[in-house]
Order: sequence, then C-alpha cells, then structure tokens
Amino acid sequence: MYAQPAAKDRSCLKAFWIALATAAAIFIPIMIWDKGYFFFYGDFNVQQIPFYKLAHEAVRSGSLFWNWYTDLGANFIGSYSFYLIGSPFFWLTLPFPNEFVPHLMAPLLILKHACAAASGCLYLKRFVKNSESAVIGALLYAFSGYAVYNIFFNHFHEAIIFFPLLLAGLEELVSNDRRGVFALAVAVNAFVNYWFFIGEVVFVLLYFAVRSTCPGWRMSLKKFLWTGFEAVLGMLLAMCLFLPSVLAILGNPRTGAGELLNGWNLWLYWHNQLYPAIVSSAFFPPDLPSRPNLFPDRGAKWASLSAWLPFFSMTGVIAYLKSKRDWLCRILLVSFLFALVPVLNSAFILFNNSYYARWYYMPLLLMSAVTARAFEDRSVDLRFGFNVTVLYTALVTAILGLTPTIQSDETVKFSLPKYPERFAATAAIALLGLVGLYLVLRRYRADFVRRSRMLVRALCLVIVVYSVTFIGMGKCHSDDTNFIRDTALDGRYQLDLPDDGFARADIYDGMDNLGMYWHLPNIQAFHSIIPVSTMDFYPTVGVKRDVSSKPEVKFYELRPLLSVRWLFVAEDEEQQDLMPGWELYDTQLGYNIYENENFLPMGFTYDHYITRSELEALNEDDRAAVLLRALVLEEDAAEANADLLTHMEEDDYKYLSKSDFFDDCEDRRDTAGYSFEIDNRGFTSRIELTRENLVFFSVPYDKGWSATVNGQPAEVVKASIGFMAVRAPAGDNTIRFTYTTPGLFPGLAVSAAGLVLLAAYLLAWRRFGGQPEPPEPSGWDPEPGLGWAGWDDPQPEDIPDVSDDLDGPSLSDLWDLPAPYDPPDEEGPATAQEDLHEL
Repeated sequence: MYAQPAAKDRSCLKAFWIALATAAAIFIPIMIWDKGYFFFYGDFNVQQIPFYKLAHEAVRSGSLFWNWYTDLGANFIGSYSFYLIGSPFFWLTLPFPNEFVPHLMAPLLILKHACAAASGCLYLKRFVKNSESAVIGALLYAFSGYAVYNIFFNHFHEAIIFFPLLLAGLEELVSNDRRGVFALAVAVNAFVNYWFFIGEVVFVLLYFAVRSTCPGWRMSLKKFLWTGFEAVLGMLLAMCLFLPSVLAILGNPRTGAGELLNGWNLWLYWHNQLYPAIVSSAFFPPDLPSRPNLFPDRGAKWASLSAWLPFFSMTGVIAYLKSKRDWLCRILLVSFLFALVPVLNSAFILFNNSYYARWYYMPLLLMSAVTARAFEDRSVDLRFGFNVTVLYTALVTAILGLTPTIQSDETVKFSLPKYPERFAATAAIALLGLVGLYLVLRRYRADFVRRSRMLVRALCLVIVVYSVTFIGMGKCHSDDTNFIRDTALDGRYQLDLPDDGFARADIYDGMDNLGMYWHLPNIQAFHSIIPVSTMDFYPTVGVKRDVSSKPEVKFYELRPLLSVRWLFVAEDEEQQDLMPGWELYDTQLGYNIYENENFLPMGFTYDHYITRSELEALNEDDRAAVLLRALVLEEDAAEANADLLTHMEEDDYKYLSKSDFFDDCEDRRDTAGYSFEIDNRGFTSRIELTRENLVFFSVPYDKGWSATVNGQPAEVVKASIGFMAVRAPAGDNTIRFTYTTPGLFPGLAVSAAGLVLLAAYLLAWRRFGGQPEPPEPSGWDPEPGLGWAGWDDPQPEDIPDVSDDLDGPSLSDLWDLPAPYDPPDEEGPATAQEDLHEL
C-alpha cells in the first residue's frame, strides 16, 4: 500500500494573498480619500502618473520610436525603459482607456506588493523548515522599509519583485541542476530594468563567491562554466530592450568620468551624519525621500536609504549573526561592509559619486531569510538580538529626542530631528513594534502554530500602521490634490488651443511636468533620461540641466529658437510681463495664456554660421541671442557647408540688443517652412527656398534619425549644439525625417537568436544531459549551523516544562523556544519551476 502523497506547498500563494490584503488595507482607504485616485507627493505625482499616461497613449497609438512630449523630444524606448516599458504591470494598463490610467496606480501598487511577497517566498522557503516562516520572511521583504520608501519611485518595485527569481534560479541551477531557470531569471531582470540589473549583477557575483564556499553547493569548474553560460544566455534574451536602453544613456553627462567617485570620497562619506543614518535605517521606519528627518543633514535625499524590517527590526538578524557561522552570515557581513565604504557602495551604480542605497533590497531579502530562520531555530540566541535591538533603538531615540540645540532666537530646543512630531511617530512605531514582538512571543512561547499566526497578524498590523503613517507624512508636502485631479488631469480635456501646426509651450513656475499632463510639447520637463544632445545644449547656453529642464525667462531668446508659441502664467502671479514680445491670448484653467509674437515655425534657414568654439568663447548669458542670428556648426560641418553659408565675424554677433532680437526673429520667420507635421516615426516638413541652404529644426540630434529631401537620402547635420539641419535645394522641398531607435532591431535579432539557443540548449540537455539531480530538502545544507544539521525533531526532554510555573515564563525562558518541526514532503519540495507554474 502506497503512502498518501504530501500536500502541495502553497506558501507562495499564501504569501501573495496575505500581502494583497495587507496592501489593500493600506491603499484603498487612501484611494477613497483621494476620490478614486492615489496621490502621494513629489516624483510620484509629477513623474509616475504622467509617465504612465504618456507611455500608455504612445504604445496604444503606435508611437514607439520618437516622443514629442518629453522635453524637446526623446527616444521613447531609451527614455522610458528605465521607468516602465519593461514592466509587465505597465502592460496590464493597456486594455484600459487612457483617462482611466491614473486610477490604476494604487491597484498596481497593491498587486506589486503581493507579487514581491510571492517571489520572495519562492526564494526564502528553501532556507526555512516551516512554510509559515517563509510567509513571514516574504512579508518582511515585500513591506520592508525600502519597499514602502520607494512608493515614491513606484517603478523601483519591479526590481524588488523580480530579484528573488534571480537568486532562486541560481540556486536551482547549482543545487538541483535545473537548466534554463537561471537564464530566464537573468533575462527577466535585465529586461525589466537595465539600471537595477547592473547592481544586481554586482550582488549576484558577491553571492556566488560567498555561496561557493559552502560545501552544500559542491562547486566545480563544470558548474561554474554552466552558470556563466546561462548568465550570458539570459543577457542575449534581454538584448531587445537592454541594448537600446544602454545606447540611449551612453554619453549622458550623469554617467561621465567627471561623475565618478574619487579621492577621499572613495573611502569616507562626506557627511558625518551619513554613517549613523545608514546604521539606523535598519532600526527605524524610513524617512521621507526628500525630507530626511532623523539625520536631516546626511546629504542623502532620494537615496532610498532604508533597511528596516517591520515589527521584527534587527532582532532576528543580530541574533543569527551572533549564533551562526554560515554563508548567510558571511554575505550579510559583506553587505554591511559595502554599505559603509563609499567605493564599495558605489559599485552598484558604476562608481558614480552620487550617494544611493538603491541596492538595499538585495541584502534585505537575505535579512528576511535569517530573521525567519532565527525564529524557528532554538539554537539562535534571540534574547541577545532582541536586547541589542531594543537598546540601540531606545538609545538613538533618546539622543535624537533629548539633545539640546540653541535656536537662532537663542531659545533651547530639545530635538535634533527637523520634524519632532514625525520623529515621535517613527520612534513609537519602532519601539512599540518591539514591545508587541515580545508580548506575542511571551504569550505563545510553546505553541508554534498559534505563535506563527499571531506573528503574521501583528506584522501585518504594523505594516499597515507604518505605511499609512509614511504616506500621510508625504501627502503633507503634496501639490494640492484638487489641482492635480481637476487641473492637471482633467485640464487636458478642457484646454482649448488652436490646432493649426506644431508648437511648443512654456509653463512659468508651474507644477513639474504639467505640460506632459496636458499632452503639450513643452520646454519645461522633469525627466532624467533624455537625448544626450539636449543635455549638452542647455548647459552650453547657460541653462542648468541635471534632472529637469527649466530655462529661466531671462533666456527669452530661446523661446523663438525652440518654436515656443504659448506661455502659461498663473492668474495670481504678480509678474505677468515676463518676456518681450508676448500678447495675452486667453485665460483658461486658472492661467493667463500668452502667444508669442516672435514665434518661429519649425524649419527655417540662416545666411551665416559660426563655429561652436566661437560660441563658447562668449559669455554664457549672451549665447542664446547668437543662436537666432547665426547657425552654429561643428568644425567639420562648417567646412563642409561653407559653400552655403558665410562665416559671421565676431563684431556682428558679440553685442546684441533687444532690437536685434526682434530683427533676427523676423529674418528667421521670413525663411520658415509652410508645413510641419509630426507622426509616430518622425516628421515631414515642407519649405520653399530661394537658394540651396541648410534647413534647421530644433529637434534633438540623435543617431537614430535619417533624412530624405524630395525622396533622396540626405545627411543629417548636427547644428546649434544639440539640434539638426539638412541640405535642401532651391525651390519647393519636402523634407522627411524618420527615427529608428538605435540598437532596437539588432537587439531583437540577438534576442531571437538567444531564444533559439535556449530551446536548443534545453532540448540537448533533456536528451543527452541525463536526469537532473533530485532536489534536496528545503534548506538542506551540510554546513554546520545551516539547514537540517542540528534541527532534529525536538524530543520531549527538550521542551521546557512550564506546567508548574504559576507566574508564567520568565524573560529568560521566553527565548528558549523549542524548534518547530515541519518534515519535508516525501516527494521533495516544489521546485522553482513548479511554483512559477502555480503562480
């Protein structure tokens, strides 16, 4: 008679549903408060929402190549692959109408947290004995301080979700000889977000190096080579998006040599508060991204600095590190070292000199693992971990809350945080969570099942409380939600401007990306990834360009050059006469709309040129005016087109007045084309010329552009620092510019080849490689202190007898808990492939 088959493991599904319900408890009340939307503050409101709307409309309309509504125009795939193109959650929005997309932001966040719990559980359950422990670890990972902090950057959650698959795939390949899983995991992570994948590669190399020292892996040269092969194969599969994404940022000033870490900054952080901030981020709920509070002068805004595990804090991690000497301890200690040494920390962002902790979700997964293990292994000294965690949390709370500071008015204030009331809430959540942890363990010390259930319930409660508190703090700094809903979102469908040709807009001192909300080509943009030519153009003419384009009104000459026709100024703005040559057109949406009397349609010509070196010899504030008088060419382009344009002497452009500005605008307008039409592949211009000339377009120069003039191929000339021009003969001309994303089609070809290679590899392995090794028991590892070693079923004499303890267990007895026992299924645990199929 055969034994009854063991029940199928459902821990991943359980983690998914618990996380889904917990996230719903966080976001649904806020959606009700926001009348069907979810608004946060900062980047979430001005990037995540409009980016989703813009990309949604672009994909549905087939405009996958060039986007006219991102800054001065941008490579759509290159600009949005970092934010959402590779995300399956974005693609879930496509069946919905565009105006409904903002309503989906909270439901997608709910789903993301649930998926993070499921993927985390898929990895974690192989290192714990009991499925309940895996669920606890998964919830810790999915709702860690890092995850809740990055609601602000909601596209970071994709990395949190898919990273555990990378480690699970590696474990399946090396431990169980499961072929193809690791290659697919590499492909998914590289496809979803190329920038996070770079950091993941660094961490996986560390993980592989440390894990290979574990006897349980039985690492060999053969395994090493197969692992490398699958890693390369995974990269090939992802090249369809990875290649065009990387090509789009090559040459970006933010990735240049001048941005690399160097000198003393390699070894020491430049802000003395950053060290305690890094350590304390593991003991306290996260600060707001743009308003650090516990250590307000740490110099690390928007850095994603949070490593807090809700409810448990560092109790399990410290206890495990004190009690064990296994590879998990080693990888966590290496991670802590990397966090504290600038050059090591920056390895995850290609050694950029900006401080970011955006890789913390990776060690957080392992911190969740050791926390889950610590609470089911009676050899772990939980009392030590709890005491250290409470002591550190209380000590920092006392220091920050009671340190006197003398204010400017000579009064004494007893608080170091900038927002004392927020600090009080943060510290209370951290400390009361630890009190709750103690009470649960004390009450259910000998009943593992009930203890696990109560830990999950208490954990979910703390998650909801701290997440809602965090979001509420952020909403205090939000733009008016009525404005976002009624003016930004609905304004697009209310705004009434003439549709008689392409024109850009300018919004003075408005909410970031308001023009994107209104679907207007505009020169005010908050976007990190735009064409390198635009990043080059703005600083050359004196306009700061880091993460946003905001040319000041003193550069009024730029508006005609960039074909800006409309200027929006809030009705309550005192200063209305901002630039010369603007006339009031209408008042809509609470804005006075001005029309540019010096508007220049796209496509016009010059009679003269100067070289770029000559332009750069001028004062920055004077350069914008010159761009309306002479075409600026690189040295080689100036030589090649000297037959069309005459060189302008310095005396003719060095000292230009306001009257010169009006004259130059008139001259350029007299030569402008009579038609300019954009479409999903580029633009078509029609212009009549009295002589052969270079026709200039203020469209960012990019290697993806190709041009034809009257059907004949023409060379695209880089002009006026960051734009394009093309030769056209005398007479009536039809000029066509077509954009093809650099690297897209070669990337597709490589991915197709990778898919064929993967299929051949799996078929060959199935036929000639033999049967895979039987999967080892969940958490199996012969290394002492890890896995089943020393985790035998507790005997009756191992269980403390508390029946005669009328006063209940003491604090000392509390930590001496019997180890739970959850025997493995007779058929072995579910594999990663089975779990993925189940999900």
